Order: sequence, then C-alpha cells, then structure tokens
Amino acid sequence: MKIVVIGGSGLIGTKLVNNLRQHGHEVVAASLSSGVNILTGEGLAEALTGAQVVVDVANSPSFEDKAVLEFFETAGRNLLTAEAAAGVGHHVALSVVGTDRLLASGYFRAKMAQENLIKASPIPYTIVRATQFFEFVGAIAQSATDGQTVRLPPALMQPIVSDDVAAALADVAVEEPLNGTVELAGPEPIRMDELVRRFLSANRDARKVTTDVHARYFGTAVNDQSLTPGDNPRIGKTRFEDWLSRSIPQK
Repeated sequence: MKIVVIGGSGLIGTKLVNNLRQHGHEVVAASLSSGVNILTGEGLAEALTGAQVVVDVANSPSFEDKAVLEFFETAGRNLLTAEAAAGVGHHVALSVVGTDRLLASGYFRAKMAQENLIKASPIPYTIVRATQFFEFVGAIAQSATDGQTVRLPPALMQPIVSDDVAAALADVAVEEPLNGTVELAGPEPIRMDELVRRFLSANRDARKVTTDVHARYFGTAVNDQSLTPGDNPRIGKTRFEDWLSRSIPQK
C-alpha cells in the first residue's frame, strides 16, 4: 500500500514513516525538505500519485491566532483538493483531544476548522484526536513560568507518548475509514500541576510548581473535562514514569 505522510519529518511523522515501512508499505515522507509545500501546493500532485492513504500530521510553524488558522485552512484545502484529484481513498488527520471544548484558544479554533474541512470533503476519513504528548510537558512548564515559579491549574490530563501515537496512527492508516473520530490517550490520568512537578523533579529543575485553580493552559481556562478523552479511547501502553526514566539523562 502506498501511504503519504504529510509532515513526515516531524516528531510524529518520522516515527510513523519508520513504523509503516517496517510493516512493508511504500511510504512517502512529504515535507518542505522533500519538496512538498502544502501551503503553496508545490510537489503535492507528484507525491500523491498512486497513493491509497494520506496521513496528515503537519503542524503550524506559528501558533499566533491568525497565522495558525491560515495554515490549517490553506493546507487543508490544498491537501484535500490534491487527494481528490489523485483518487486517495482514506484521509487520516492527527488532531487534539478537547478541540471542540477549547475554542477560546486560537490554536484549537484552527484545528476545528481543519476538522470541518475534512468532514465536508468527499474523501473517506478518520480523525485521530490525541491527548498531549509527554514530550510537550517541558513547553507546558515554560509557558507557565514566572521567575522560579510555575503556576498551573490542577486540571486533569491523560497524556501519551509520541511513540504510542505513531503506532496508533499506523494502525488507523491501514484500517477502513471511520468517517468519524477516534481518541487516543495515555494509560493514566494525572493532574497538570503534578505532571509538571514530576517532570521538573526528574530533571532536577529548581523551579517550583504552584497550584492555582485560576491559572490557564496557554492562556485558556481548562477543567477536568477539557484535556481528557471521552468513553472508550484507544489507550497507549507507556506510563509517564517509564518515559521519564528512559528519556532523562542520568546525572
């Protein structure tokens, strides 16, 4: 099966490409570095020739409200148009758990726009919404840091490691299109303040986490339902503690 991975040189894309190739598929890792530009459409037709499945894991280089909306709308239209011309039979897109609940955020509004374009297209699709990646915890801490204090809400999360996301996407890519959404989450719920506290401690980072119910997640108010999956998500196997122990250099 020929599968094109859009954003094939990124964190998830690289792992997904390797996973699919190990299973014997013909995989095109499409990105700017391979001459495919989803904003201008350059190289798209060539990359999609003969493809049965496209998996879109590309992300916006800017999270500014206007820029991120333009990225996902423009890229989405270009990609779906090129897929229709190429006869692609399954469009798989990576999105985020809670997208529809966090529309006060420009990023999530942009992801919602991307999802709506996919649903309006005639191409059979599966949208895969994942919870936050373990690899993203450092950025959460940084966004909430003021001096030596990291102020975070105690909102519940259920983060997942990128390896498990890539493995699930590889499975979805070769399954029949759902024309619907599947959710991915890690094996254990944890509160955001405690997640970052454990991350900083493991890294011997001197910053201290202060729990504040009014603190925001990248400028957006969250509660226990905002970042957690609904019923019957696909569950990754890797626990946060296991990832921490193998990903942080021993000092």
